[in-house]
Amino acid sequence: MSEIGIFVDFGSTYTKVVAFDLDEERIIGQGRSVSTVKTDITTGLKAALERLEKDSRRKCVEEACVRLACSSAAGGLRLAVIGLVPNLTVKAARLAALGAGAKVVGTYSYKLNRREIWEMEQLVPDIILLAGGTDGGNEEVIAHNAQMLTQSSLGAPIVVAGNKACADDIRGILESNGRYVTVVENVLGELDKLNVEPSRAAIREIFMQRIVHAKGLDKAKELIDSIIMPTPMAALRSAELLSVGAGDEKGLGELMVVDIGGATTDVHSISHGYSKNQRVVRRGIPEPFAKRTVEGDLGIRYNALSILEEAGEVRVLENSLKSESLVDLEGRVRYLSEHIEAVPEKEDDRWLDIGLARTALEIAVERHVGHLEQVFSPDGTIFIQFGKDLTDVINVIGTGGIFAYGQEPLAILEGALFSEENPLLLKPKSPDFFIDRNYILYAIGLLAEKAPEKALRIGKKYLEKAYREIK
Repeated sequence: MSEIGIFVDFGSTYTKVVAFDLDEERIIGQGRSVSTVKTDITTGLKAALERLEKDSRRKCVEEACVRLACSSAAGGLRLAVIGLVPNLTVKAARLAALGAGAKVVGTYSYKLNRREIWEMEQLVPDIILLAGGTDGGNEEVIAHNAQMLTQSSLGAPIVVAGNKACADDIRGILESNGRYVTVVENVLGELDKLNVEPSRAAIREIFMQRIVHAKGLDKAKELIDSIIMPTPMAALRSAELLSVGAGDEKGLGELMVVDIGGATTDVHSISHGYSKNQRVVRRGIPEPFAKRTVEGDLGIRYNALSILEEAGEVRVLENSLKSESLVDLEGRVRYLSEHIEAVPEKEDDRWLDIGLARTALEIAVERHVGHLEQVFSPDGTIFIQFGKDLTDVINVIGTGGIFAYGQEPLAILEGALFSEENPLLLKPKSPDFFIDRNYILYAIGLLAEKAPEKALRIGKKYLEKAYREIK
Protein backbone atom coordinates (compact mmCIF):
# COMPACT_ATOMS: atom_id res chain seq x y z
CA MET A 1 0.00 0.00 0.00
CA SER A 2 1.22 3.51 -0.83
CA GLU A 3 2.60 5.76 1.87
CA ILE A 4 0.35 8.67 2.88
CA GLY A 5 1.37 12.07 4.20
CA ILE A 6 -1.10 14.38 5.97
CA PHE A 7 -0.42 18.12 6.13
CA VAL A 8 -2.34 20.61 8.24
CA ASP A 9 -2.61 24.40 8.30
CA PHE A 10 -4.14 25.82 11.47
CA GLY A 11 -5.42 29.16 10.20
CA SER A 12 -7.10 31.90 12.18
CA THR A 13 -10.40 31.16 10.43
CA TYR A 14 -10.11 27.66 8.96
CA THR A 15 -8.13 24.52 9.67
CA LYS A 16 -7.15 22.99 6.31
CA VAL A 17 -5.84 19.47 5.69
CA VAL A 18 -4.58 17.66 2.61
CA ALA A 19 -3.35 14.11 2.12
CA PHE A 20 -0.77 13.12 -0.48
CA ASP A 21 -0.04 9.66 -1.81
CA LEU A 22 3.72 9.97 -1.44
CA ASP A 23 4.50 7.09 -3.80
CA GLU A 24 2.22 8.21 -6.63
CA GLU A 25 2.86 11.87 -5.75
CA ARG A 26 -0.75 13.01 -5.96
CA ILE A 27 -3.49 14.52 -3.84
CA ILE A 28 -5.85 11.86 -2.50
CA GLY A 29 -8.13 14.06 -0.40
CA GLN A 30 -8.71 17.40 1.30
CA GLY A 31 -10.87 18.77 4.09
CA ARG A 32 -11.37 21.88 6.14
CA SER A 33 -13.30 23.11 9.15
CA VAL A 34 -13.63 26.24 11.23
CA SER A 35 -10.60 26.63 13.52
CA THR A 36 -11.30 26.13 17.22
CA VAL A 37 -8.05 27.37 18.73
CA LYS A 38 -9.90 29.52 21.30
CA THR A 39 -11.57 26.44 22.80
CA ASP A 40 -9.91 23.15 21.85
CA ILE A 41 -7.84 23.09 18.68
CA THR A 42 -8.49 19.38 18.18
CA THR A 43 -12.24 19.95 17.67
CA GLY A 44 -11.72 21.77 14.37
CA LEU A 45 -8.87 19.44 13.43
CA LYS A 46 -10.98 16.32 13.94
CA ALA A 47 -13.78 17.78 11.84
CA ALA A 48 -11.34 18.63 9.02
CA LEU A 49 -9.80 15.15 9.19
CA GLU A 50 -13.26 13.54 9.02
CA ARG A 51 -13.95 15.49 5.84
CA LEU A 52 -10.56 14.48 4.48
CA GLU A 53 -11.32 10.80 5.01
CA LYS A 54 -14.75 11.21 3.45
CA ASP A 55 -13.18 12.92 0.44
CA SER A 56 -10.41 10.33 0.03
CA ARG A 57 -12.51 7.29 1.02
CA ARG A 58 -9.52 6.07 3.01
CA LYS A 59 -8.53 5.93 6.67
CA CYS A 60 -5.82 8.50 6.06
CA VAL A 61 -5.10 9.31 9.70
CA GLU A 62 -4.51 5.67 10.57
CA GLU A 63 -2.47 4.95 7.43
CA ALA A 64 -0.33 8.11 7.37
CA CYS A 65 3.42 7.75 7.83
CA VAL A 66 3.94 11.48 8.34
CA ARG A 67 1.62 14.13 9.82
CA LEU A 68 3.02 17.66 9.87
CA ALA A 69 1.40 21.03 10.54
CA CYS A 70 1.98 24.76 10.36
CA SER A 71 -0.01 27.45 12.12
CA SER A 72 -1.04 31.08 11.89
CA ALA A 73 -3.81 30.64 14.47
CA ALA A 74 -4.02 32.42 17.82
CA GLY A 75 -2.72 35.63 16.25
CA GLY A 76 0.14 33.95 14.41
CA LEU A 77 3.73 34.42 15.56
CA ARG A 78 3.88 37.98 16.94
CA LEU A 79 7.35 39.52 16.98
CA ALA A 80 8.83 42.87 18.03
CA VAL A 81 11.99 44.12 16.31
CA ILE A 82 14.56 46.39 17.96
CA GLY A 83 17.62 47.79 16.20
CA LEU A 84 19.81 50.84 15.79
CA VAL A 85 19.43 52.68 12.46
CA PRO A 86 15.99 52.31 10.79
CA ASN A 87 17.32 51.61 7.28
CA LEU A 88 20.17 49.37 8.43
CA THR A 89 20.02 47.01 11.43
CA VAL A 90 16.29 47.59 12.01
CA LYS A 91 15.46 46.79 8.39
CA ALA A 92 17.75 43.75 8.43
CA ALA A 93 16.11 42.43 11.60
CA ARG A 94 12.65 43.03 10.18
CA LEU A 95 13.53 41.07 7.02
CA ALA A 96 14.75 38.20 9.21
CA ALA A 97 11.53 38.23 11.24
CA LEU A 98 9.26 38.27 8.19
CA GLY A 99 11.25 35.48 6.57
CA ALA A 100 10.68 33.39 9.69
CA GLY A 101 6.94 33.72 9.19
CA ALA A 102 6.38 36.27 11.93
CA LYS A 103 3.87 39.06 12.13
CA VAL A 104 5.94 42.12 13.09
CA VAL A 105 3.79 43.96 15.62
CA GLY A 106 6.32 46.62 16.60
CA THR A 107 9.53 48.10 15.16
CA TYR A 108 11.88 50.24 17.26
CA SER A 109 15.15 52.04 16.52
CA TYR A 110 17.87 53.83 18.48
CA LYS A 111 17.60 53.92 22.30
CA LEU A 112 14.29 52.67 23.70
CA ASN A 113 12.43 55.04 25.99
CA ARG A 114 9.81 54.26 28.65
CA ARG A 115 6.89 55.07 26.35
CA GLU A 116 8.15 52.56 23.78
CA ILE A 117 8.62 49.90 26.47
CA TRP A 118 5.05 50.52 27.65
CA GLU A 119 3.82 50.27 24.07
CA MET A 120 5.67 46.98 23.58
CA GLU A 121 4.17 45.62 26.79
CA GLN A 122 0.68 46.32 25.41
CA LEU A 123 1.54 44.53 22.15
CA VAL A 124 2.52 41.35 24.02
CA PRO A 125 4.94 39.93 21.41
CA ASP A 126 5.70 36.20 21.38
CA ILE A 127 9.39 36.84 20.60
CA ILE A 128 11.66 39.90 20.66
CA LEU A 129 14.45 40.21 18.08
CA LEU A 130 17.15 42.48 19.49
CA ALA A 131 19.69 43.78 16.98
CA GLY A 132 21.96 46.81 16.73
CA GLY A 133 25.43 47.77 15.58
CA THR A 134 27.63 46.16 12.95
CA ASP A 135 30.33 43.85 14.28
CA GLY A 136 32.86 46.02 16.09
CA GLY A 137 30.57 49.04 15.79
CA ASN A 138 28.19 50.72 18.22
CA GLU A 139 27.75 48.83 21.52
CA GLU A 140 26.04 51.48 23.63
CA VAL A 141 22.56 51.35 22.06
CA ILE A 142 22.02 47.58 22.18
CA ALA A 143 23.31 47.49 25.78
CA HIS A 144 20.89 50.29 26.73
CA ASN A 145 18.00 48.48 25.06
CA ALA A 146 18.84 45.23 26.83
CA GLN A 147 18.76 47.05 30.17
CA MET A 148 15.40 48.61 29.29
CA LEU A 149 13.97 45.17 28.52
CA THR A 150 15.07 43.86 31.91
CA GLN A 151 13.12 46.67 33.58
CA SER A 152 9.94 45.80 31.68
CA SER A 153 7.20 43.25 32.33
CA LEU A 154 7.94 41.60 28.98
CA GLY A 155 8.52 37.87 29.38
CA ALA A 156 8.93 36.92 25.72
CA PRO A 157 12.02 34.97 24.61
CA ILE A 158 14.70 37.27 23.17
CA VAL A 159 16.83 36.53 20.12
CA VAL A 160 20.01 38.65 20.17
CA ALA A 161 21.40 39.25 16.67
CA GLY A 162 23.57 42.33 17.04
CA ASN A 163 27.18 43.43 17.39
CA LYS A 164 29.20 40.29 18.16
CA ALA A 165 31.71 42.31 20.22
CA CYS A 166 29.15 42.73 23.01
CA ALA A 167 26.84 39.74 22.40
CA ASP A 168 28.04 37.84 25.49
CA ASP A 169 27.57 40.94 27.66
CA ILE A 170 24.03 41.37 26.33
CA ARG A 171 23.27 37.73 27.10
CA GLY A 172 24.53 38.26 30.66
CA ILE A 173 22.41 41.38 31.19
CA LEU A 174 19.25 39.61 30.04
CA GLU A 175 19.81 36.20 31.63
CA SER A 176 20.69 37.74 35.00
CA ASN A 177 17.13 39.08 35.02
CA GLY A 178 15.54 35.74 34.18
CA ARG A 179 15.03 36.25 30.46
CA TYR A 180 15.17 33.35 27.98
CA VAL A 181 17.92 34.34 25.53
CA THR A 182 19.27 32.95 22.27
CA VAL A 183 22.35 34.61 20.77
CA VAL A 184 22.94 34.22 17.03
CA GLU A 185 25.17 35.84 14.41
CA ASN A 186 24.63 39.51 13.65
CA VAL A 187 21.91 40.15 11.05
CA LEU A 188 24.12 42.90 9.63
CA GLY A 189 27.70 42.21 10.65
CA GLU A 190 28.92 44.41 7.79
CA LEU A 191 26.95 47.08 5.95
CA ASP A 192 26.97 45.12 2.70
CA LYS A 193 26.37 41.64 4.15
CA LEU A 194 22.85 40.69 5.19
CA ASN A 195 22.77 37.55 7.36
CA VAL A 196 19.15 36.61 8.18
CA GLU A 197 19.29 32.80 8.28
CA PRO A 198 20.63 32.37 11.85
CA SER A 199 17.87 34.61 13.22
CA ARG A 200 15.21 32.82 11.18
CA ALA A 201 16.41 29.45 12.46
CA ALA A 202 16.37 30.64 16.07
CA ILE A 203 12.87 32.09 15.74
CA ARG A 204 11.59 28.86 14.24
CA GLU A 205 13.19 26.80 17.02
CA ILE A 206 11.56 28.97 19.70
CA PHE A 207 8.25 28.70 17.86
CA MET A 208 8.42 24.90 17.94
CA GLN A 209 9.74 24.55 21.49
CA ARG A 210 7.88 27.28 23.35
CA ILE A 211 5.24 29.17 21.35
CA VAL A 212 3.30 26.10 20.21
CA HIS A 213 2.80 25.15 23.86
CA ALA A 214 2.08 28.72 24.97
CA LYS A 215 -0.77 29.04 22.46
CA GLY A 216 -2.28 25.66 23.31
CA LEU A 217 -1.46 24.23 19.89
CA ASP A 218 0.34 21.20 21.30
CA LYS A 219 -3.03 19.63 22.14
CA ALA A 220 -3.09 18.58 18.49
CA LYS A 221 -0.13 16.22 19.01
CA GLU A 222 -2.51 13.35 19.65
CA LEU A 223 -3.44 13.53 15.95
CA ILE A 224 -0.30 14.90 14.26
CA ASP A 225 3.44 14.46 14.72
CA SER A 226 4.33 18.10 15.26
CA ILE A 227 3.72 21.72 14.32
CA ILE A 228 7.04 22.57 12.71
CA MET A 229 6.74 26.16 11.50
CA PRO A 230 4.47 29.21 11.14
CA THR A 231 2.27 29.09 8.03
CA PRO A 232 3.96 32.05 6.29
CA MET A 233 7.32 30.31 6.66
CA ALA A 234 5.86 27.19 5.03
CA ALA A 235 4.67 29.37 2.14
CA LEU A 236 8.11 30.96 1.73
CA ARG A 237 9.76 27.52 1.92
CA SER A 238 7.50 26.23 -0.88
CA ALA A 239 8.23 29.30 -3.00
CA GLU A 240 11.97 28.80 -2.63
CA LEU A 241 11.65 25.09 -3.44
CA LEU A 242 9.58 25.77 -6.56
CA SER A 243 12.11 28.34 -7.71
CA VAL A 244 15.45 26.69 -6.97
CA GLY A 245 14.58 23.00 -7.26
CA ALA A 246 15.86 20.07 -5.21
CA GLY A 247 18.36 17.35 -6.05
CA ASP A 248 17.91 16.30 -9.67
CA GLU A 249 14.48 17.93 -9.87
CA LYS A 250 14.71 21.34 -11.52
CA GLY A 251 12.87 24.37 -10.24
CA LEU A 252 10.89 26.94 -12.21
CA GLY A 253 13.42 29.78 -11.94
CA GLU A 254 12.97 33.19 -10.36
CA LEU A 255 9.42 33.74 -9.17
CA MET A 256 6.99 35.73 -7.08
CA VAL A 257 4.15 34.30 -4.98
CA VAL A 258 1.26 36.53 -3.92
CA ASP A 259 -0.99 35.24 -1.13
CA ILE A 260 -4.22 37.24 -0.89
CA GLY A 261 -6.05 36.64 2.38
CA GLY A 262 -8.92 38.07 4.35
CA ALA A 263 -6.66 40.10 6.66
CA THR A 264 -3.34 40.49 4.82
CA THR A 265 -1.66 40.17 1.46
CA ASP A 266 1.76 38.51 1.55
CA VAL A 267 4.31 38.70 -1.26
CA HIS A 268 7.27 36.32 -1.58
CA SER A 269 10.02 36.83 -4.14
CA ILE A 270 12.76 34.33 -4.88
CA SER A 271 15.31 36.34 -6.82
CA HIS A 272 18.68 38.02 -6.35
CA GLY A 273 17.09 41.22 -7.63
CA TYR A 274 20.14 42.64 -9.37
CA SER A 275 19.80 45.02 -12.29
CA LYS A 276 21.52 44.20 -15.57
CA ASN A 277 21.63 47.86 -16.53
CA GLN A 278 25.17 49.22 -16.15
CA ARG A 279 23.78 52.70 -15.48
CA VAL A 280 22.08 51.48 -12.32
CA VAL A 281 23.86 51.82 -8.97
CA ARG A 282 22.53 49.87 -6.00
CA ARG A 283 22.07 51.53 -2.60
CA GLY A 284 20.90 50.41 0.82
CA ILE A 285 21.43 47.08 2.54
CA PRO A 286 21.34 43.91 0.40
CA GLU A 287 17.97 42.18 0.19
CA PRO A 288 17.50 38.46 0.89
CA PHE A 289 17.25 36.05 -2.04
CA ALA A 290 14.05 34.68 -0.47
CA LYS A 291 12.12 37.74 0.67
CA ARG A 292 8.69 38.04 2.27
CA THR A 293 6.65 41.15 2.92
CA VAL A 294 3.26 41.23 4.60
CA GLU A 295 0.76 44.05 4.16
CA GLY A 296 -1.45 44.07 7.24
CA ASP A 297 -3.83 46.67 5.79
CA LEU A 298 -4.60 44.77 2.59
CA GLY A 299 -7.08 41.95 3.16
CA ILE A 300 -10.25 41.38 1.16
CA ARG A 301 -12.41 40.82 4.26
CA TYR A 302 -11.04 42.16 7.56
CA ASN A 303 -9.30 45.03 5.78
CA ALA A 304 -11.54 45.55 2.76
CA LEU A 305 -12.23 49.13 3.88
CA SER A 306 -8.49 49.80 4.13
CA ILE A 307 -8.07 48.75 0.49
CA LEU A 308 -10.81 51.17 -0.53
CA GLU A 309 -9.34 53.99 1.54
CA GLU A 310 -5.81 53.41 0.19
CA ALA A 311 -6.77 53.06 -3.47
CA GLY A 312 -9.96 55.06 -3.86
CA GLU A 313 -13.25 54.06 -5.46
CA VAL A 314 -12.13 54.69 -9.05
CA ARG A 315 -9.24 52.24 -8.87
CA VAL A 316 -11.28 49.49 -7.17
CA LEU A 317 -14.09 49.88 -9.70
CA GLU A 318 -11.69 49.78 -12.66
CA ASN A 319 -10.19 46.56 -11.28
CA SER A 320 -13.59 44.91 -10.78
CA LEU A 321 -13.96 44.36 -14.56
CA LYS A 322 -17.72 45.12 -14.56
CA SER A 323 -17.95 48.30 -12.53
CA GLU A 324 -21.36 49.22 -13.92
CA SER A 325 -22.90 46.45 -11.81
CA LEU A 326 -21.49 47.78 -8.54
CA VAL A 327 -23.53 50.41 -6.70
CA ASP A 328 -22.98 51.75 -3.18
CA LEU A 329 -19.36 50.56 -3.24
CA GLU A 330 -18.48 51.85 0.22
CA GLY A 331 -21.52 50.19 1.78
CA ARG A 332 -20.77 46.87 0.15
CA VAL A 333 -17.11 46.98 1.19
CA ARG A 334 -18.08 47.90 4.75
CA TYR A 335 -20.40 44.89 4.84
CA LEU A 336 -17.53 42.59 3.86
CA SER A 337 -15.28 43.99 6.59
CA GLU A 338 -18.02 43.32 9.15
CA HIS A 339 -19.00 39.88 7.79
CA ILE A 340 -15.64 38.22 7.20
CA GLU A 341 -17.25 34.85 6.55
CA ALA A 342 -19.17 36.22 3.54
CA VAL A 343 -18.75 34.31 0.27
CA PRO A 344 -19.84 35.71 -3.10
CA GLU A 345 -23.32 34.51 -4.05
CA LYS A 346 -24.36 36.93 -6.78
CA GLU A 347 -22.45 37.87 -9.91
CA ASP A 348 -21.76 41.44 -8.76
CA ASP A 349 -20.38 40.07 -5.45
CA ARG A 350 -17.79 38.19 -7.50
CA TRP A 351 -16.84 41.32 -9.46
CA LEU A 352 -16.33 43.16 -6.17
CA ASP A 353 -14.04 40.40 -4.85
CA ILE A 354 -12.04 40.55 -8.07
CA GLY A 355 -11.71 44.33 -7.77
CA LEU A 356 -10.58 44.17 -4.15
CA ALA A 357 -8.15 41.30 -4.81
CA ARG A 358 -6.58 42.94 -7.87
CA THR A 359 -6.20 46.23 -5.99
CA ALA A 360 -4.68 44.56 -2.93
CA LEU A 361 -2.24 42.68 -5.16
CA GLU A 362 -1.22 45.81 -7.07
CA ILE A 363 -0.45 47.77 -3.91
CA ALA A 364 1.29 44.85 -2.15
CA VAL A 365 3.56 44.21 -5.13
CA GLU A 366 4.32 47.93 -5.47
CA ARG A 367 5.47 47.94 -1.84
CA HIS A 368 7.47 44.72 -2.21
CA VAL A 369 9.52 45.48 -5.32
CA GLY A 370 12.44 47.87 -5.55
CA HIS A 371 12.41 51.23 -7.28
CA LEU A 372 14.76 53.53 -9.14
CA GLU A 373 15.60 57.16 -8.54
CA GLN A 374 16.90 59.19 -11.47
CA VAL A 375 20.09 61.18 -10.90
CA PHE A 376 21.86 63.51 -13.33
CA SER A 377 25.66 63.38 -13.33
CA PRO A 378 28.49 64.81 -15.48
CA ASP A 379 28.54 61.45 -17.29
CA GLY A 380 24.84 61.53 -18.03
CA THR A 381 21.77 60.10 -16.36
CA ILE A 382 22.24 57.29 -13.86
CA PHE A 383 19.71 55.48 -11.69
CA ILE A 384 19.93 54.58 -8.02
CA GLN A 385 18.29 51.25 -7.20
CA PHE A 386 16.66 50.66 -3.82
CA GLY A 387 15.32 47.17 -3.11
CA LYS A 388 15.01 44.25 -5.51
CA ASP A 389 14.79 44.53 -9.29
CA LEU A 390 12.12 41.96 -10.15
CA THR A 391 11.60 42.97 -13.77
CA ASP A 392 13.12 39.69 -15.01
CA VAL A 393 11.09 37.39 -12.74
CA ILE A 394 9.64 34.74 -15.05
CA ASN A 395 6.81 33.30 -12.91
CA VAL A 396 4.08 34.83 -10.77
CA ILE A 397 1.95 32.48 -8.65
CA GLY A 398 -1.30 33.35 -6.91
CA THR A 399 -2.48 31.56 -3.77
CA GLY A 400 -5.29 32.09 -1.29
CA GLY A 401 -9.04 31.57 -1.28
CA ILE A 402 -9.65 33.99 -4.15
CA PHE A 403 -7.57 31.77 -6.45
CA ALA A 404 -8.86 28.47 -5.07
CA TYR A 405 -12.55 29.36 -5.27
CA GLY A 406 -12.86 32.62 -7.21
CA GLN A 407 -12.97 33.70 -10.84
CA GLU A 408 -10.74 35.56 -13.28
CA PRO A 409 -7.34 34.62 -11.77
CA LEU A 410 -5.39 36.10 -14.66
CA ALA A 411 -7.14 39.46 -14.39
CA ILE A 412 -6.14 39.59 -10.72
CA LEU A 413 -2.54 38.45 -11.23
CA GLU A 414 -1.89 40.92 -14.04
CA GLY A 415 -1.89 43.58 -11.34
CA ALA A 416 1.70 42.48 -10.65
CA LEU A 417 2.90 43.59 -14.08
CA PHE A 418 5.37 46.37 -14.84
CA SER A 419 3.71 49.52 -16.11
CA GLU A 420 5.15 52.15 -18.43
CA GLU A 421 3.06 54.68 -16.49
CA ASN A 422 5.37 54.09 -13.53
CA PRO A 423 8.62 52.80 -15.07
CA LEU A 424 10.71 53.36 -11.95
CA LEU A 425 8.84 50.59 -10.08
CA LEU A 426 10.71 47.34 -10.74
CA LYS A 427 7.75 44.96 -11.22
CA PRO A 428 7.88 41.81 -13.42
CA LYS A 429 7.69 42.59 -17.15
CA SER A 430 6.67 39.38 -18.88
CA PRO A 431 6.12 36.49 -16.47
CA ASP A 432 4.00 33.38 -16.84
CA PHE A 433 1.06 33.28 -14.44
CA PHE A 434 0.02 30.28 -12.32
CA ILE A 435 -2.44 29.64 -9.51
CA ASP A 436 -2.47 27.32 -6.52
CA ARG A 437 -5.99 26.11 -7.33
CA ASN A 438 -5.83 23.30 -4.77
CA TYR A 439 -4.52 25.59 -1.99
CA ILE A 440 -1.58 23.30 -1.15
CA LEU A 441 1.51 25.51 -1.14
CA TYR A 442 1.65 25.34 2.67
CA ALA A 443 1.72 21.53 2.41
CA ILE A 444 4.52 21.66 -0.18
CA GLY A 445 6.57 23.73 2.27
CA LEU A 446 5.93 21.20 5.05
CA LEU A 447 6.71 18.15 2.93
CA ALA A 448 9.92 19.85 1.75
CA GLU A 449 11.33 19.29 5.25
CA LYS A 450 11.10 15.50 4.77
CA ALA A 451 11.18 14.84 1.02
CA PRO A 452 12.02 17.96 -1.00
CA GLU A 453 12.12 16.30 -4.43
CA LYS A 454 8.71 14.69 -3.93
CA ALA A 455 7.36 18.00 -2.63
CA LEU A 456 8.67 19.82 -5.68
CA ARG A 457 7.19 17.35 -8.15
CA ILE A 458 3.79 17.52 -6.44
CA GLY A 459 3.93 21.31 -6.33
CA LYS A 460 4.73 21.59 -10.03
CA LYS A 461 2.09 18.99 -10.95
CA TYR A 462 -0.74 20.93 -9.32
CA LEU A 463 0.14 24.48 -10.34
CA GLU A 464 -2.41 25.61 -12.94
CA LYS A 465 -1.83 28.11 -15.70
CA ALA A 466 -3.93 31.22 -15.04
CA TYR A 467 -6.33 32.15 -17.80
CA ARG A 468 -8.90 34.82 -18.57
CA GLU A 469 -12.49 33.63 -18.37
CA ILE A 470 -14.14 36.69 -19.92
CA LYS A 471 -13.68 36.54 -23.68
